[in-house]
Amino acid sequence: MLPADDRLIVALDVPNALAGLELARVLGDTVSFYKIGLGMLTGGGLALANELKQEHGKRMFLDMKFFDIGATVTSAVRGIAQYDLDFLTVHGDPHVVRAAREGAGGSGLKILAVTVLTSLDRQDLDDGLMRAGDLTELTLERAARAFAAGADGVIASPHEAAGIRALPEAAGKLIVTPGVRPVGSASGDQKRIATPAHALQSGADHIVVGRPISQATNPRAAATAILQDITGI
Repeated sequence: MLPADDRLIVALDVPNALAGLELARVLGDTVSFYKIGLGMLTGGGLALANELKQEHGKRMFLDMKFFDIGATVTSAVRGIAQYDLDFLTVHGDPHVVRAAREGAGGSGLKILAVTVLTSLDRQDLDDGLMRAGDLTELTLERAARAFAAGADGVIASPHEAAGIRALPEAAGKLIVTPGVRPVGSASGDQKRIATPAHALQSGADHIVVGRPISQATNPRAAATAILQDITGI
């Protein structure tokens, strides 16, 4: 059996904390790092994150994508930091990143900035009145500005990972890529996707995989297949 690999983060895209705990039980020691997002927040997500961290020794990524005025973001992040979790996402606007960095203080909580959501393409940005320009170039610019504002890392699609890794500002920073789909998996609502191996080879430190594992007939086997795919990379 392959050992757990922290580079694989499994998204607990399930209805509530009980279902999340059961999925973690099924995956067992195959997976060491989990992500909990907004969809689970009202289903006991924060309590589950704390339980998996404190009682099961798992690393935890809280994907909240905070976006608000600075004081509110600082307060919210300060509250999260007390739980001794590992990663927290905020939107990559510099004022949000700076506020989050202040809230994290001297804790071990890593602030990850969202560049451009992997479910969006250029048409979506046009619809939202976002600045014109190549999507990749905009993502790299947002990443550089987030790093300069104090982000520990960024969330970006696998398609932008190599470009971000090449940025001078990215030295020593984390790149976490959602939109990762094993070969043969449905793309779902993601538009800018890649395989686990390609994402890591492109410069990602961690890959996030959700439904291809959580909705698999055998989630443990699905996770093991991904671990086999990334072994040696």
